[in-house]
Amino acid sequence: MTTAQEPLDPALRVEALASLLAERGLIDEGTVSKFIATYEQSVGPMNGAKVVAKAWTDPEYRERLLADGTAAIGELGFKGPQGEHIVVLENTPQVHHVVVCTLCSCYPWPVLGLPPSWYKDPAYRSRVVREPRQVLREFGLELGESVEILVHDSSSEVRYLVLPERPAGTGGLTEEELAGLVTRDAMVGVAVVSAP
Repeated sequence: MTTAQEPLDPALRVEALASLLAERGLIDEGTVSKFIATYEQSVGPMNGAKVVAKAWTDPEYRERLLADGTAAIGELGFKGPQGEHIVVLENTPQVHHVVVCTLCSCYPWPVLGLPPSWYKDPAYRSRVVREPRQVLREFGLELGESVEILVHDSSSEVRYLVLPERPAGTGGLTEEELAGLVTRDAMVGVAVVSAP
């Protein structure tokens, strides 16, 4: 009688696959290590949080960010593949922006890292366009009926970053402390930033 094998831990599977590919000369371990280091230390939502915190504390930077997101984000050193053209959308008490990619999973990697699985899910990609208020509610975000919700479809030509509203009561926080409050979900528009 044959028994089904327990699935291997994903980390072990990746390590085994990488070892096999390296043994056969199909990948260079140094290149793989460089990519891993890039996504662990250089690319991710911590970059976007720094952009948001700077916009909250520097009105001139905020103006440049809203006028030309790509250039202003580049001022902080965040650029590269999937970040060639980033438009920044500012949330206000009257308007809330949310981002989706209805075709695949276009996403601004330099400032948000790799997209989360829910962002790539066909249910999110189709439903947020048709019923954004309900989808946001499912994420735990309840917006008043007077708030207009605008859905933006990211593409390979244009990617979006949401500039969330700065939470009340954070006037005394430093830029670094503010960056610690900003989440990836708030920069996609499925959440808001809360005061500590």
